[in-house]
Amino acid sequence: METHKPRILVVDDERDMVAMLQDLLCKAGFDADGAHTGGAMHEAMERHAYDLVLLDLRLKAEDGLTLARQLRQTSSVPLIMISGSSDETDRILLLELAADDFLIKPFSPRELVARVRAVLRRYAEPGAAAPRAHGMPRGERLGFGQWVLDMAERELRSRSGDPCPLTQGEFRLLEAFVRHPRRVWTRDQLLEQTRSLETEVFDRTIDVLILRLRRKIEPNPKHPQYICTERGIGYMFAAEVARV
Repeated sequence: METHKPRILVVDDERDMVAMLQDLLCKAGFDADGAHTGGAMHEAMERHAYDLVLLDLRLKAEDGLTLARQLRQTSSVPLIMISGSSDETDRILLLELAADDFLIKPFSPRELVARVRAVLRRYAEPGAAAPRAHGMPRGERLGFGQWVLDMAERELRSRSGDPCPLTQGEFRLLEAFVRHPRRVWTRDQLLEQTRSLETEVFDRTIDVLILRLRRKIEPNPKHPQYICTERGIGYMFAAEVARV
């Protein structure tokens, strides 16, 4: 039986960099295509279904952030950004764009492959069976509203079985909320829940993650009924939670 080989799109205006990353990814067991402009990226996305996109933040003739925003408007494909800066502003912007991870140049081949594999593991494998409405794996599952958070599979699904992809930071934050409903959390306390993550460790990150979670799980993100703001303190998860 043929095993699915994840297909990755590398977007960088430096042709040598694209060639090097393609070679590295192919040796690691992936299929890899390259694109040197935003237009080429969009054309490639129309031709193929990619499992992940590697996008350089600092392109010479184009703005990587703009390309990332355009990508997010049309696709939920996993996204890893590459940056030559470790500036906190870059990290916050990437989180706001719903980038799943980012790499700081220079990085080792082992780190790149490890990050790619980690992000792919957080998403359902392309070509897998349709979402399971009633056959979710056994293990601890906590339900609230229309959602079920599966701790064993580390995934969020609707009651009908439709998946809702979450980044590591989003999952860990939501896990803390559903395990302790009605508890008021300070930002520092919530920060501790994501402290072990390599990319999501800044104070302002909590507000960004809250914003992203609300967009994904709230019926009306502008008037949240699950993740409520406690002014001057932090946040509280106001939904009823039960094992399912």
